[in-house]
Amino acid sequence: MSKNITPYKTSALGKKEQVAQMFDNISGNYDGLNRVISFGIDVKWRKKVLALVAAQNPKKILDIATGTGDLAILMAQTNAEQIIGLDISAGMLEVGRKKVLEKQLASRIDLVLGDSENMPFEDHTFDAITVAFGVRNFETLEKGLAEILRVLKPGGLFVILETSNPTKFPYKQGYNFYSKYILPLIGKLFSKDNEAYGYLSESAAVFPFGEALNNILRKIGFINVVAMPQTFGVATIYSASKK
Repeated sequence: MSKNITPYKTSALGKKEQVAQMFDNISGNYDGLNRVISFGIDVKWRKKVLALVAAQNPKKILDIATGTGDLAILMAQTNAEQIIGLDISAGMLEVGRKKVLEKQLASRIDLVLGDSENMPFEDHTFDAITVAFGVRNFETLEKGLAEILRVLKPGGLFVILETSNPTKFPYKQGYNFYSKYILPLIGKLFSKDNEAYGYLSESAAVFPFGEALNNILRKIGFINVVAMPQTFGVATIYSASKK
């Protein structure tokens, strides 16, 4: 179970509305800051997700919490006929649509405004579903995962890329220092939203990872659940499937 941390502690809005507002606020700087904060390693992680998905040869892919569309655009390297990116932030999607048009992928990629915990899709629709750095922003983790299971086809593949916490010395200590002090500072320097990167750091620190998230996935009904730590454990790729 993940703690329901919210971006703006003084806001009367719920977590879902606050997350949408936060990503709207940082959408213009998001891509550049992502590269800086992760030292560009997030690109390597996404390519590993691509390899897992491409191996399944899916025809229809859903990328949840697609943001500015980085992973959805990468999925165009598969043989998929249709790729849908879903996100709750209109600002992030606006940036993503410009990128899709620039890469001439509008015939294959459709970016849709919507709620990952109440998706506008029929049961058993997608051959593969991905989420990169998005599950910790779900208002209710279990509800979001159950909704993903619903729209995934039997035999379909679900892949999560999410931050995690290193457990071995000295990576644990170094990561804790970086996420607690350096990451929020970078956010303050380059973003108008001073609270956003503090939230991203705090939410990553308390989100279940490794076997804890594996067990939640199994509880929801996913099978063949595997966790693959990346880069000393600062991120983890999870793969699972549906009966």
